[in-house]
Amino acid sequence: MPGSYNCESRLWLQKLSWDDELPVDIHQTWTELVQGLPGLNSLRIPRRVICDSASRLELHIFTDASERAYGSCVYVRSINCEGEVSVHLLLAKSRVAPIKPTTIPRLELCGAVVGAHLYEKAIAALRLQVNQVIFWTDSMVVIGWLKMLPSKLQPFVRNRIAEILDKTGHCTWRHVPSEENPADLISRGVSIESLQSLNLWWHGPDYLKRDPSHWPATPTAPSTAGDLPETRKEVTLIVNCETQSKFIDFSRFSKLSRLQRTVAYVLRFINNCKKGTMRTTSFLNACELDEALIVILKQSQMQSFPEYDLLMKNKDLPSKSPLIKFNVYLDDNNLIRVGGRLDNSEFSFEKKHPIIIQSTHLVTKLIFEYEHNKLMHAGPQLLLATIRETYWPIGGRNLARKCYRQCVRCNRMKGKTFNPLMGNLPQQRLQPGGYPFDSVGVDYAGPMAVANRTGRGCRLTKSYIAIFVCFTTKAVHLELVGDLTSNNYLLALRRFISRRGKPSHIFSDNGTSFVGAVNEISKFLKGNCDSLASDIAQESINFHFIPAYSPNFGGLWEAGVKSVKFHLNRVLGNCNLTFEELTTTLVQIEAILNSRPLSPLSSDPADLTPLTPGHFLIGRPLTALPNSSYADCPISMLSRFQRIEQLRQHFWTRWSKEYIAELQQRAKWHSCKYSLEVDTLVLLKEDGLPPLKWKLGRIVKVFPGASDGICRVADIQTANGIVRRSFSKIVPLLPEEDVSVEGRAFNARGHVRDRE
Repeated sequence: MPGSYNCESRLWLQKLSWDDELPVDIHQTWTELVQGLPGLNSLRIPRRVICDSASRLELHIFTDASERAYGSCVYVRSINCEGEVSVHLLLAKSRVAPIKPTTIPRLELCGAVVGAHLYEKAIAALRLQVNQVIFWTDSMVVIGWLKMLPSKLQPFVRNRIAEILDKTGHCTWRHVPSEENPADLISRGVSIESLQSLNLWWHGPDYLKRDPSHWPATPTAPSTAGDLPETRKEVTLIVNCETQSKFIDFSRFSKLSRLQRTVAYVLRFINNCKKGTMRTTSFLNACELDEALIVILKQSQMQSFPEYDLLMKNKDLPSKSPLIKFNVYLDDNNLIRVGGRLDNSEFSFEKKHPIIIQSTHLVTKLIFEYEHNKLMHAGPQLLLATIRETYWPIGGRNLARKCYRQCVRCNRMKGKTFNPLMGNLPQQRLQPGGYPFDSVGVDYAGPMAVANRTGRGCRLTKSYIAIFVCFTTKAVHLELVGDLTSNNYLLALRRFISRRGKPSHIFSDNGTSFVGAVNEISKFLKGNCDSLASDIAQESINFHFIPAYSPNFGGLWEAGVKSVKFHLNRVLGNCNLTFEELTTTLVQIEAILNSRPLSPLSSDPADLTPLTPGHFLIGRPLTALPNSSYADCPISMLSRFQRIEQLRQHFWTRWSKEYIAELQQRAKWHSCKYSLEVDTLVLLKEDGLPPLKWKLGRIVKVFPGASDGICRVADIQTANGIVRRSFSKIVPLLPEEDVSVEGRAFNARGHVRDRE
């Protein structure tokens, strides 16, 4: 009955005395409770709870709790010989929840304790044999506590779990949904009017009348201490006994000086703790640092050489020991030194009997790095020779090379870049049958000194040469421009198109004049696209840009620049020409370059004249239309126009047979032994800066070639943003010995790993 629960607890909480007037809400609740008490006279409880000729008897105990109350109820489940099941309430008990607030899992546990007491009372009172006892609760926390050792629980829970297990150790605990738990009526209470008609209370849940296979399944209860409340933290003590003393963790130090000073302060603390010694608080002196270094070397020798214990016991070394050839001995500080054969020399004691150290130990690596920086980044030979004045490192030559090659500053000073496999030729260079200058590469040469007039008192100004190189025929077109602005480049481009025809593709580097011209053309097309005819808009020029600072991607026009400068320097010398004179000279150089053979000359006088770019430039109208092939037609059947076209097509046939074959070989970069991966730490090589001022970055993306899949360009994340560079301008921060390993790639930390 919920009224009684509420009234009792609320009266206690408000601390009302016997003569105090009740509050309105409590008075109303109590009035409703008193008015319902006559309903108890009509309540009928059958005394018989077991069916006739029962062959099996079971007890089912349900427990539950809420913030107001907790309790338990016991049901008798009997089965006769014909399989009929009868379930009846045997007894029940409830208790009011404590006034002091507590958690619901604790109240659920208190309800389980009440159920254990009822079970003990029912077993003692019944004179019949009970075949099975099952406890039901809707709290998975309680079920989890029952599966744990009581020692892992807090005292409140541990005491009650121990009591429950002591009384119901052989019984089964199962989970029941809250809506099918009759003990839920105890915890939340019911009215007297509805009590008689509650079938769940008098006969239990309906599933008890069915076969056990239809009973609710128990979910997996949490069994670990981290998943349950009221558990004690487990403390596990592991004792690691080592034969050797290892109180210094060398892996925590990256510098020898820091390790040495740390050990020196520890030794000072130990000395200050001794009685009768004067406390030292000043700066570390040389004696303390030397003492710390002796301790460090002794620990490293104990960890590196198992023979150390034998030497301490004055026993002979094994015949296969690496120390036997040094005639080693222990000095006054118990350090292993080389016996050697230099006792009769006049060298110092450290030179005649150096301390033996193992190159694979961390202390040895710190010593090498310290001496490498002290000697101002000396090479391997000088580094090893200096260290051998005091120490004798076993395997020191390899460690000296490794220390030198893994030094970041030394690696930056070397500045070696990658040269991937020479790329395949672009498609535009291998398309026969078209017209010259359909695909061109553009570059600038200069500056050139131009006189404003002839005679004395002339003023010199700068001018530049715009070089257009045909991709298929290597024909050259030269234009003299006044400066490097986009407007002058556009004027030179218009002159080129008017004399050579409009190209389909233009390749260039990332010069500001080239990029600016593309932006202006794009702006013009976007602003006037409505007024242009659709067929003209579809014939726009495609501009292509190579990666920045990568002249090897434009080798064709770079070779053209070299050829123009070759003739220009020999013709002009130190004289200064006017604009018109220089233009005439460039046209003559253009004619000379277009007369160069495309293929090697033959010594046979019966062979045809060599094929030159000029063969493809003669007789080409700017508005020529496509023509059919006349290669196999007899000359007598052709008109003059067709005869000229047949000659032009003959040039392309020779171009395919003689010139294309010469492009098959790779002039350099014949192999691809390595590659750069994403997250590799690199430097950006800049020709005008020393290596120490090159920008540091990390690769964020690589671009494989469309035809061969070999990466030659990468995006690098720097402090100023992402830039795109070719591998020829990228220096990885890697040791030199790892760069030449074939079939390997570099990972994010600069180490080498095998490629799949």
